[in-house]
Amino acid sequence: MAIVGAGAGGLTAALALRDAGIDCLLLERDAAPGGSTALSSGFIPAAGTRMQRAQGIADSPARFAQDVLAKTDGTAAPHLVRAYAEASAAAIESLAAHGLAFEVLDGFLYPGHSVHRMHTLPQRTGAALMAALQRAAQAAGCDLITSSLVTELWLDAGDRVLGVGFERPDGRREQVACEALLLCCNGFGGNPALVGELLPSMRDAIFAGHAGNDGSALLWGRDIGAGLADLGGYQGHGSWVVPQGALMTWAVMMQGGVQLNAHGRRFHDETRGYSEAAVEVLRQPGGTAWNVFGDRQLALAREFPDFREAEAAGALRTAADRQALAAIIGCTAGGLAPELERLGPPFHAVRVTGALFHTQGGLDIDAGCRVRRPDGSVFPNLLAAGGAARGVSGNAVWGYLSGNGLLSAVAGGWIAARTLSAQLRT
Repeated sequence: MAIVGAGAGGLTAALALRDAGIDCLLLERDAAPGGSTALSSGFIPAAGTRMQRAQGIADSPARFAQDVLAKTDGTAAPHLVRAYAEASAAAIESLAAHGLAFEVLDGFLYPGHSVHRMHTLPQRTGAALMAALQRAAQAAGCDLITSSLVTELWLDAGDRVLGVGFERPDGRREQVACEALLLCCNGFGGNPALVGELLPSMRDAIFAGHAGNDGSALLWGRDIGAGLADLGGYQGHGSWVVPQGALMTWAVMMQGGVQLNAHGRRFHDETRGYSEAAVEVLRQPGGTAWNVFGDRQLALAREFPDFREAEAAGALRTAADRQALAAIIGCTAGGLAPELERLGPPFHAVRVTGALFHTQGGLDIDAGCRVRRPDGSVFPNLLAAGGAARGVSGNAVWGYLSGNGLLSAVAGGWIAARTLSAQLRT
């Protein structure tokens, strides 16, 4: 059993396979696992967990599924929405059994979620999540080969995967045979040609994801005749701090902050979501905006390590009054949005742009994460999860519900392991 990619999806699957007594080999392109997970906030949405119950939060997979479908206006794949929502709690519980100390963020709601269901480690970073997953995998005896860039898949005439070929940093090529293959490797956000072809609105946007998102899973799918789906779906973010290059939490917007353009005007409803905000920000003069907020929102922002690092790098500007804020933005005080009255003074401002984080389309899969052909039939022993597969965000930027990326990685990795366990038993 081989897994391509040792991010959240691959490591979750490996741990679940080890729990089932099945050996597997993880192939990771980087010298140390990190990928998109390490760059994320590390928040995993899940419904009906014991962590929620301990904090008095009532939730259910059905309610979670309703929220996902509502955010996508019913365009997300129903079979995956249902499967991921139902598997989310079990996936979180399985990781908790390996020592990951999850708690639920309950200070604010992310856009589209009707209850608090974002599970996080106390450090509240994707890097901490990856470190904890790696420790758990090492303790469980998972086999991992790093610096191994998979370049080819081998299939027989019946579309059964026989093995993969990978390349070492020194150019040496190696091969490994496998009974089954799980792709948890990447999306295509780091491939300019594919972004230009499939996501033209993001062609000139900053890519704030991992360089490993080179679209190899999608290209392998094209080569072997696999089905592809939701290729227009992606996670953008309208709060990428410039020029410091850091992610600013959207919690500030959800707690009353506003985004103003170079004329001091508010130009969209920030509470709709940070993903679609990326497009709105890029439409503004210079492709940038200012996050403006008061003391209460600043205190909340400082709870997040990414913001503290950006502040230390000089991203935060503070104005004693409207005139000073106008000088920071470069507009007239009279042109400033009236919504500022609810915030201060003093006013705090951070300059941001819209960025592409990761794609949400990819290999078409069934509810067991088995890769499908265009006619709906499945490959005998090829599975996909996370960025390699279609997600549950529909086919447009506005369908992304906060946490959908890690949902498809963690729930998808757990489901794929269950599918593989059943296949290997029979």
